[in-house]
Amino acid sequence: MADGPLTIGQLGQSLDGRIATTGGDSYYVTGEANRTHLHRLRALVDAVVVGAGTVLHDDPQLTVRACAGDNPMRIVIDSRGQLTADHRLFQDRQAPTLVYRGANVDVPMGAAEVAALDAGPDGYDPAALLADLHARGLHHVLIEGGGVTVSRFLAAELLDRLHICVAPLIIGSGRAAVSLPEIARLSEARRPPMRTFAMSPDTLFDCDLRG
Repeated sequence: MADGPLTIGQLGQSLDGRIATTGGDSYYVTGEANRTHLHRLRALVDAVVVGAGTVLHDDPQLTVRACAGDNPMRIVIDSRGQLTADHRLFQDRQAPTLVYRGANVDVPMGAAEVAALDAGPDGYDPAALLADLHARGLHHVLIEGGGVTVSRFLAAELLDRLHICVAPLIIGSGRAAVSLPEIARLSEARRPPMRTFAMSPDTLFDCDLRG
């Protein structure tokens, strides 16, 4: 892992760029090898970040289980203050947990710490959130999901690397992996240096966004 700050985004998607069905079913888009890779990433970072939608639909633990390693601090971005305290990661005490809330900041969230999040009509500022994580000593950060959260950090050019694992299935509809502001020409599209790795039956694209 790099000595300085490092922010990694990760997504698992279908061949047609979907991370879940319209109803939110995402178990499992990618295979076991990629899930093990994800747990290794968790073990390497200081903090793992997800949005409220991921907590609502997946009720994740965000812990390291498929490999050896310590659990990272769990960060939840709840800009509308919509989550309740009954989700697993707010109750299980498996790892320190911090919830950034744009509303209902005074509502207890189980065992989790709650911090205020400045969220205006256009949402929150991911750069300010990342700066606050760094101030807390959390310099190696994994933006694990979902697509909306990863896309916000990607659009703000805050990701150093992006891991996209593509599974050999076609969903045909549902939630997009990445959604960025529209471009007029393909020449404006991002073409980052990347490496590919076989994670049978999936393929991992490791994109270097630091250039």
